[in-house]
Amino acid sequence: MGCREGIPVERSAGRRTAVVAGVLFLVTEVAAIAGMLLYGPVLDGAAYVAGRGPDGRVAAGALCEMVLLLAVVGTGVTLYPVLRRHQEAVALAYVCGRLLEAAVIAVGIVSLLAVVTLRKNVGGAAADVAQALVAVHDWTFLLGPNVVLGANSLALAYLMYRSRLVPRAVAVLGLAGGSLICASAVAVLFGLYPQVSTAGSLAALPVFAWEVTLAIRLIGRGFDASSVRLAAVGRPALG
Repeated sequence: MGCREGIPVERSAGRRTAVVAGVLFLVTEVAAIAGMLLYGPVLDGAAYVAGRGPDGRVAAGALCEMVLLLAVVGTGVTLYPVLRRHQEAVALAYVCGRLLEAAVIAVGIVSLLAVVTLRKNVGGAAADVAQALVAVHDWTFLLGPNVVLGANSLALAYLMYRSRLVPRAVAVLGLAGGSLICASAVAVLFGLYPQVSTAGSLAALPVFAWEVTLAIRLIGRGFDASSVRLAAVGRPALG
């Protein structure tokens, strides 16, 4: 009886969790795009430190990326209580992966803010250091929002597919998106094409579509009720 009475409470809690997670996923997308657009001028480090760089614009980009890293951590923490009922080890790996992703993003933020500081020390050496810091940011951009994000997408999509918390078509999109962006990162690593290129952008579209589709599903419909119910009474919702 206790389990049956607890099911509506579990379902209500699951609905709130789904909405919060969905909103956080949307925040990650908006913050990531805004940060990338605002960072534009500083990504040419030598020219930036030699001129009258728009420091306020870069600071706004850094703020967007700080919101991004908080939302990235938030998605992992929010989803963990639901995901661990289906496969705890993978759920824990997803949370740790999101923390690692946020840490890499933080390194990128610091590197570009350091370029802004260097603009006060114009000179050949300052320009060279600025270029090096931009290179650090470029590598963090490859490792964080590509390699680690791809691995995190695969872990979450796998859990969603096995647990059927969302329709399997949504989970398959995540599996495809995570695989493609990881493969693209390897291609960039070996110099097959630049990360900021048509090929790189096309490779990122499926994982972007996965996160947006998942967010809309979680906000609009929540988790699949039968999967939440089975998890609440202690039965594995695997198929």
